[in-house]
Amino acid sequence: MTSAQNGYFISFEGIDGAGKSTHVDAFRSLMQERYPNKEVVMTREPGGTSLGEQLRNLLLDAPMNLETEALLMFAARREHIAQLIEPALSAGKIVISDRFTDASFAYQGGGRGLSLSKLNELERWVQGRPDGSLLQPNLTILFDLPGEVAEARRSKVRAPDKFEKMDLDFFERVRQEYLRRAKDDLSRFHIVDATKTPEAIWDGLKLIQIAI
Repeated sequence: MTSAQNGYFISFEGIDGAGKSTHVDAFRSLMQERYPNKEVVMTREPGGTSLGEQLRNLLLDAPMNLETEALLMFAARREHIAQLIEPALSAGKIVISDRFTDASFAYQGGGRGLSLSKLNELERWVQGRPDGSLLQPNLTILFDLPGEVAEARRSKVRAPDKFEKMDLDFFERVRQEYLRRAKDDLSRFHIVDATKTPEAIWDGLKLIQIAI
């Protein structure tokens, strides 16, 4: 889990309705204020590149085989890494991504039931570096929220995509896989209690320090 040169990689994660999107732009502004000599790059998954955004439209709306879905997710991620993330890190930039690989383990693995061993293989293939290391965020901010609370929040927003239409059991499985990933990599994850008010959550986010 390394960043190229002096770059720093941050991901925001959480089930749909957990509230991460409410804070990600403000956090980008906070990082830019704290590190005025560093460019802060905002991106998202699936997406982040022209090809990735085209694949995003398919992934969020088109019905497809589960393994096809996972392969397309990682194909979009490979392009994202090659075209945006690695070049930005090599240039010493701060990269903030709204979702990264933890989302694939949570949604395609935990939620949809794809073998975690297959996801592990894809992760190693797509995120492997020439030096043998694995590209991972330096920091992952996980917004944790019970499925039923997130479901109530989702019902108040825009027209749902195919994942947002899934039932409560699906999202509870997604949540549990996120928490398993966090438990296995405690040094990378910062877990946010997303049941708190947006103001309280933001107060906590402002306390996060990164080492650049």
